[in-house]
Amino acid sequence: MLAAQASRFARVCLEESVGFAAKRRTFGKKLIEHPVIRSKIAEMARQVEATHALLEQVTFQMNNMDPKEAMIRLGGDTALLKVQATKTFEFCAREAAQIFGGASYVRGGQGEKIERLYREVRAYAIPGGSEEIMMDLAVRQSIKTSKM
Repeated sequence: MLAAQASRFARVCLEESVGFAAKRRTFGKKLIEHPVIRSKIAEMARQVEATHALLEQVTFQMNNMDPKEAMIRLGGDTALLKVQATKTFEFCAREAAQIFGGASYVRGGQGEKIERLYREVRAYAIPGGSEEIMMDLAVRQSIKTSKM
């Protein structure tokens, strides 16, 4: 659940950034026309789509495996999914704040969603288990299942 929420919030950051960059004008042209902004958006999109694909894959496996087998085989994958989703969310929130500039620090207005997501992003990375612990769990789970 936490991974799905983090993945969705990362997508919101991406969507809001694209919309803002298409409207905002700087130096006589739209923000989206600047190569650096397009690069930021492309990297956000790459990470969001990769995270969503992993989320879909793990969800499919959970739904189609025997529950006992899923508990044994998907613990590590689920831990890695949580890490991937929260890191992607954190990256996208940071990049969106860069694209929005000062608007991302003001409650209300054009950057309202980004301000809130940027403020709350760490609350997704910590409660489900720290990233280092989740990655360690995934490795230990992989070693354990490889011996079966």
